[in-house]
This record gives sequence, C-alpha cells and structure tokens, in this order.
Amino acid sequence: MYNKELIKGTLQTIILKLLSEKEKMYGYEITQHVREITEGKIILTEGALYPSLHKLEAEGFLITEKVKIGKRVRKYYSLTTKGSSSAELKVNELVDFFKTMKQIITPKLSAKS
Repeated sequence: MYNKELIKGTLQTIILKLLSEKEKMYGYEITQHVREITEGKIILTEGALYPSLHKLEAEGFLITEKVKIGKRVRKYYSLTTKGSSSAELKVNELVDFFKTMKQIITPKLSAKS
C-alpha cells in the first residue's frame, strides 16, 4: 500500500479518470474498483474519498443522482462537461509529473572523458 500523502495528491485525478471511463459510479464502487485494478496497492478510505467527491461536486465537476435500491438510497456520481474536460487535463498533467519525477529519481549515466 502506498503512502497516504501520495494518494491524497492524486485522488481527484483518480476519481475523474474513473468517472470518465464509466458513466456513473457510487462511492463504495469507486473504492473497490481502485483496490481491484491496483491489486490492493491503493486503498481509498471513506474519510479521503467522500470529501474529494463533495469538493468536486461543489466545484461543478460532478453531478449526483440518488437511486433507491431496496430500502437503501445509493448516490451515484457522474462527470459534468466541465468534469470531462478537467479529467483529461488532470491525467495529462499527472503523466507529465511522473516523467519529471523519473528525471529526478533516475540516476543519469555520467559521460567519462
């Protein structure tokens, strides 16, 4: 499992990316999907996920839909047009950041004269 600070810095990007691939998801589904695709290396807690979902919703990136399932109400999240645009930008930014980090952490071979 990765450091919580690493996950915290990428959580909004993770959420936007997943929702750009699926039409809508509910919170628990997001946590389980992330755990599954990362083979347990990233585990999202409710304490981290829901504040991020609420913030993205407040900023106009997500909309919600409540669906009654039996006696329970499930809240589904989906991207707005603004959220779709932002998802692509955030993913591209993160990929570029990883390239930059690789330049920092990968030792360069020095040219010997």
